[in-house]
Amino acid sequence: MTRGKFITLEGGEGVGKTTNLEFIRDYLQRRGIRFFVTREPGGTPIGEAIRRLVIDSQGMSARTELLLMFAARAQHIEEVIEPALAKGIWIVCDRFTDASYAYQGGGRGIDNAVIRFLQEWLQKGLEPDLTLLFDAPVEVGLQRAKGRGQLDRFETELPAFFSRVRETYCDLARQWPHRIKLLDATQPLEDVQAEIARHLDSLRQT
Repeated sequence: MTRGKFITLEGGEGVGKTTNLEFIRDYLQRRGIRFFVTREPGGTPIGEAIRRLVIDSQGMSARTELLLMFAARAQHIEEVIEPALAKGIWIVCDRFTDASYAYQGGGRGIDNAVIRFLQEWLQKGLEPDLTLLFDAPVEVGLQRAKGRGQLDRFETELPAFFSRVRETYCDLARQWPHRIKLLDATQPLEDVQAEIARHLDSLRQT
């Protein structure tokens, strides 16, 4: 059986991941591709419990936050991601390990070597086949996020935090251009989605 493809969506706050996730869902449905949409932190009952803890808890240390993210990820990989991929099902995941480098590494200042150790230990070589990185200036993303209503613990961080997150994401895109495709989220939506379709078309041919 052909192994499924693993797609991840990344980006800062308010860059349109949710809107474009619906486009990807429609793209795959129209082509008869079996797929499953999930998210991080979350994706399993344990992961969703960790998500609530991470998002709602005040005073959480950066190290605790990182370890909880990887605890949720370990359960997610074992319970959902690997079994689905082995069955030929495509996985579309809202955030994955790149987010740990961006938020806990760039944003919180944790050494990348620590994150890399956890990544290698837990993932055992598992990597997304395609990462769509939605990028927009910090002020644009935060304004959009505020328009959605009540902000969570991450969304209330200072702009400098999000500038570091964005810079780290862009660094990752430069390091891994074969996997991470940088999309200008300030373009008209139809232009962004045309780019997404092109990347998905290429992935189907591999």
